Amino acid sequence: MRFTYAETMTDPAYYVPLAQAAEAAGYTSMAVADSIAYPRDSDAKYPYTPDGSREFLEDKPFIEAFVLSAAMAAATTTLRFTPFVLKLPIRPPVLVAKQSASVAALSGNRFGLGVGISPWPDDFEIMDVSFEKRGARMDECIDIVRGLTAGGYFEFHGEFYDIPPIKISPVPTEPVPILIGGHSKPALRRAAQRGDGWMHAGGDGAELDRLLVELAALRTEYGTRKDFEVHVISLDGFTVDGIKRLEDKGVTDVIVGFRLPYTLEQDTEPLDTKITNLSRFAEKVIARTGN
Repeated sequence: MRFTYAETMTDPAYYVPLAQAAEAAGYTSMAVADSIAYPRDSDAKYPYTPDGSREFLEDKPFIEAFVLSAAMAAATTTLRFTPFVLKLPIRPPVLVAKQSASVAALSGNRFGLGVGISPWPDDFEIMDVSFEKRGARMDECIDIVRGLTAGGYFEFHGEFYDIPPIKISPVPTEPVPILIGGHSKPALRRAAQRGDGWMHAGGDGAELDRLLVELAALRTEYGTRKDFEVHVISLDGFTVDGIKRLEDKGVTDVIVGFRLPYTLEQDTEPLDTKITNLSRFAEKVIARTGN
């Protein structure tokens, strides 16, 4: 089992020391949140809060995901960084490929690209991208990012993008893993068909079990690679016995955090407390699982 530390919407000055502390404690990776902008007026709902509210995001600090990943990578040597998740179809895919390849090359292949479809029409509107057919657009974006980050000339001719033969340099010495987030049937199918892994956004244990069974069936259908990554958020991730249960279900990576981010208040937890929390978990769980 691998362990990912998640911290978001906190003092930007905390991220580098938190990454260094997570690396020293034995975590494999650190999740990096993504948010472009907060609209003043919106009727959109957030799918991962009980009432659909998204007010907890207002005035919260978000450093751009590639910039933050590069900054933390420069201050560490083994820790991996994974956007959780980057809103891919609102962005130009050639630019995302360039950014991904650059961070992966500079960090020595310590970057995994977690991607998803934004649930909010606002994100598409402010980036001047159509909200219609966003799933099909997402598929093309994934194919373009994968093709360009592999190196050599690549061209693409699809419904949304028409790209002549181009190449980017540098590219990393290993492929950039593309991890697909989302709980819907199309998201799970996309992960099994196009992804190198799947990222779970949280929920109760029964729902996670259902999603894992559905994902396993789709992986069988599409002949998914054997080293497919399965990243989950689960209460089982906080005990040694729970980790064993998750491993038995095919989970490869557990995402853990130590505070509730869905609050209206600003994060006032001191940096020392955060480091103490992540270190205590490493002593009680990571060290006892043989990782």
